[in-house]
Amino acid sequence: MPRPPGHGPGFEIRRQKIIDVAAELFARQGYAATSINDLGRAVGLAKGALYYYIGSKENLLLEIQSRVMGPLLSRARQIAELDTDPLLRLRLLSESLLTIIFRRLDHIWVYEHDYRSLSGAELKALLGQRSEFEELISGLLAEAVDQGTFRALPPRLATLQFLNLHNHTYQWVKPDGEWDANFLSHEYCATLFRGFGAPDHALPRVEEQAEAFKRDRPGLPLDPEAVWEPVAITG
Repeated sequence: MPRPPGHGPGFEIRRQKIIDVAAELFARQGYAATSINDLGRAVGLAKGALYYYIGSKENLLLEIQSRVMGPLLSRARQIAELDTDPLLRLRLLSESLLTIIFRRLDHIWVYEHDYRSLSGAELKALLGQRSEFEELISGLLAEAVDQGTFRALPPRLATLQFLNLHNHTYQWVKPDGEWDANFLSHEYCATLFRGFGAPDHALPRVEEQAEAFKRDRPGLPLDPEAVWEPVAITG
């Protein structure tokens, strides 16, 4: 929701905090079971003041969904367009997806469980974004098949295997636990690539390429919310 005219940065800071709290409540109690009064008590605002910041309860759900899908889809497009091995691009996309799962566990829970509470154009737009993300994965898998790196696979089934292995991580992962996004991406891709028929010698090379890719960029280049200026990959 854009900032109403005449409101300074303090308004936006408060609104973003309300979205954070809403994501936590929706994840814990469920979107339908969380009332505006519940949210108001959690952020210390009366109902009227709360609506001043959020517009509607459905708009909060849309904001939470957008925080996940917006940066993730943008990063996935950038990765898919790189002129390099599809295995490397799948590995980078895997880590990017896991990075946002680690970053926004509450949001991911709401994203997975409550998106059908959206309606109309908002639901249609979100489903379109999901479909595009899945198509990017399918395209990379198809490239690997065409190159002979993977055995012939039903594209939809291969895509679902990739997504299911990653998307359920939010149900058990602990951000401060022993495994981070990089480690899980390495393990997930090793499992998937071997299962899809990649030769064993391809896996160390993918990991070397992934590490080189990240060394060449400052910060966390696979973080979907970070600024990233792609450069050519060699090797």
